[in-house]
Amino acid sequence: MDLTAAAKPCSFGDKSTSDVILRLINGEGRPEWFYSHSSVLVSRSGFFADQLSNPDFGSCIEIQCSGSTYDHHVNLLRLLYLPPDSLLDSLDSVQSALGILHLAVAFRCEDVTNSCIQYLEAVPWDDKEEEQIIKAVSKLGPIAMPILARIQPVDLSATKNVFISAFRFATSIGGSCPPFGDELKTSAQEQVEFMVGGDEETPLVTADDEVKSVIKLGLTKVCSSFENELSSLLVVPDITAETVGNRILQSLSDVEWMCNILPKMDLMKDFVCSWGEMSGKILGIIEDPKLDNAVWGLKLKLIEVTGKVLESVGYGNVILPAPCRVQLLKTWLPYIRKIKPLLDAESNKDTVFPYKMDEDLCQSIEGAIVSLVLALPSNDQADILSDWMETEQVKYPDLSEAFEVWCYRTKSAKRRLMESLDRVGNTTISL
Repeated sequence: MDLTAAAKPCSFGDKSTSDVILRLINGEGRPEWFYSHSSVLVSRSGFFADQLSNPDFGSCIEIQCSGSTYDHHVNLLRLLYLPPDSLLDSLDSVQSALGILHLAVAFRCEDVTNSCIQYLEAVPWDDKEEEQIIKAVSKLGPIAMPILARIQPVDLSATKNVFISAFRFATSIGGSCPPFGDELKTSAQEQVEFMVGGDEETPLVTADDEVKSVIKLGLTKVCSSFENELSSLLVVPDITAETVGNRILQSLSDVEWMCNILPKMDLMKDFVCSWGEMSGKILGIIEDPKLDNAVWGLKLKLIEVTGKVLESVGYGNVILPAPCRVQLLKTWLPYIRKIKPLLDAESNKDTVFPYKMDEDLCQSIEGAIVSLVLALPSNDQADILSDWMETEQVKYPDLSEAFEVWCYRTKSAKRRLMESLDRVGNTTISL
């Protein structure tokens, strides 16, 4: 066969001009024959060029293919007949392009390979397709690296820049949100939270000095914004106005969001200290008689945020001096003790009342308070337990466990003291 002869115009499957037959096994296991042309196969495929240059070659090439790749084989053969500048437009799906790419590499079809890579690099993928692409393309070596460019690990500096920008947007640092800002702000908060801990084994951002500085600035702004909004609550003409309540609740929700990311950046202590500094002012406003039967949602949210603070301190994740822990308890324990029965009463009056403390919240706060009490000096424990037993709301939080431990420890301490005095006395007598 003269492979150097000038190629004549031909089309795939044209029996009248074919000089080569390709034999494929279809999905049902039956062979199918495709009438082809050596001039096309040689010019577009290194594999076929080698096959057709073999002196022992007849007029038929057998190609083994599985049922799952049969269609990809046929599509590849059709693509060999297209001009190089038409290949890209002929690809129509990620699955098809991926299957053809494998074969194009195996058959050394450079034009088709490049077109498949360009197609896969440019089109969108869904999550399932992305996993398939990563698995498949990783076997192809350097030629397929452009496909993976969008999911390669990002330079740490670039990642940090994205994180800082998102965090500033999430906390409105640098100005108010643009139109549709609330939705974008929520999205930014979700992604910031994911970047610092969506996957605890491989966080995208670690807390270097620059990141910590930006986060601390954001914390200051969020807390300041909440304080300002809350301060306006007593001067507005209609405290039941929905817009007022929603605005303050959103501001407090931003504060709560900070609680979710700060522990992952080892900065929760900064929040606990800020919350402690704000607590007196917060309670001075929220316990004003003007608000006795209003802003229930805000009151509940304050308990939820305070619960996070109590957990951090009570379980030792944030270490504070004993006087600070005592002050934290004495500030918020009376409020929690007061608000829970009020919320319960409102819920009993109105079955659709949405602001009742649920069981999980009650248990988490009670457990944190018990743990916090038991870590205090004995005299401070005694003060808190005495106050607890004298109040009408002894049922919640239930400090009976802390009381039992305190009694046991006190009796043990007294016994140790007496034993120590006995030893000292005996030593004196023996002298």
